Amino acid sequence: MSASAVFILDVKGKPLISRNYKGDVAMSEIEHFMPLLVQREEEGALAPLLSHGKVHFLWIKHSNLYLVATTLKNANASLVYSFLYKTVEVFCEYFKELEEESIRDNFVIVYELLDELMDFGFPQTTDSKILQEYITQQGNKLETGKSRVPPTVTNAVSWRSEGIKYKKNEVFIDVIESVNLLVSPHTSAPSLSCLGAGEGVNANGSVLLSEIVGTIKLKVFLSGMPELRLGLNDRVLFELTGRSKNKSVELEDVKFHQCVRLSRFDNDRTISFIPPDGDFELMSYRLSTQVKPLIWIESIIEKFSHSRVEIMVKAKGQFKKQSVANSVEISVPVPSDADSPRFKTSVGNAKYVPEKNVVIWSIKSFPGGKEYLMRAHFGLPSVEKEEVEGRPPIGVKFEIPYFTVSGIQVRYMKIIEKSGYQALPWVRYITQSGDYQLRTS
Repeated sequence: MSASAVFILDVKGKPLISRNYKGDVAMSEIEHFMPLLVQREEEGALAPLLSHGKVHFLWIKHSNLYLVATTLKNANASLVYSFLYKTVEVFCEYFKELEEESIRDNFVIVYELLDELMDFGFPQTTDSKILQEYITQQGNKLETGKSRVPPTVTNAVSWRSEGIKYKKNEVFIDVIESVNLLVSPHTSAPSLSCLGAGEGVNANGSVLLSEIVGTIKLKVFLSGMPELRLGLNDRVLFELTGRSKNKSVELEDVKFHQCVRLSRFDNDRTISFIPPDGDFELMSYRLSTQVKPLIWIESIIEKFSHSRVEIMVKAKGQFKKQSVANSVEISVPVPSDADSPRFKTSVGNAKYVPEKNVVIWSIKSFPGGKEYLMRAHFGLPSVEKEEVEGRPPIGVKFEIPYFTVSGIQVRYMKIIEKSGYQALPWVRYITQSGDYQLRTS
């Protein structure tokens, strides 16, 4: 059993639009949702599932809207939540931004989409590219004699249309890894004079949180109905086939696009699929592994007679020398009462952003193994603030092309199509900062 009905409510809980799929729950039940939500909020016991008698409300909030599904007992809750998030994704594809105004401006299309997204309480066609073939933002304008629904919807492969043709058959593979990192400082703060070069991570802090979140994205320009097989240096696969585990990667929390044959992956770790046309995310994964900070930051702040403050920041690239980090931004917090900024940098440029109380040090190109310095001088009011300000962490943004921090590799991409054409797979690796923060003394 799945959803009985789906509602889209405004921020006050007033229904904007709804679709009754099964008729086994009265549509008036939605009137109980907002009072239940407010009551749970006041009690501090807010939950994603609320109940009124035998009726359950499964809800999510997006922008200034609530998306609510009503069900009776024994509903597949994970399926319902998955559907609600997929509905948000489809609406965002159509309207760019999903909010109250976009719903009010597109009632007809929203109704059509709700009809196609689910049938009798079960998800049906949820791929926005396929939906866009027959539900347009101009409304349902059909030519006489043409079928409203393309055959794709009734195919076993509902995410790809038949008859696709390209003069040049290519697949572009992007392996993108985001590094989430939180580093704490050492116990005793050094002085400006001892902020020397070459100090290691152990001497200056410890890694509190370290995580790699990866995605593999494809851009597919292939004719016909090809089958693709992707091979990675997956540790479980290497164990199954008796290969050495030295250069393998242990993937966690792997999630796939619906096109991947999950039974095949469960059996022998083969990633086999018929791809959608164009851009899509094939899979995501996570690695809870200890990552050496790729860009290490040391920062010292010294106040002089409550009249001025001097900040010195050292940044070091701790990745291989042949790689280069691009568009590096180092956000250094400064006291909220600082003024009259002056900067000196060994590379790049620094600017003061008073509304955020930070100095942003921008470095266009940062080679591995290099070390750079930035000095900042600020004036302070003559009367020192009574409260002691806690120092927010330093944030770092960067992107390193042609490099993955986990060591994941695309070993092969096989492309099989009955016409036997030759196709070129192209692979690109990118490592970028996720939530990358370094606490300072």
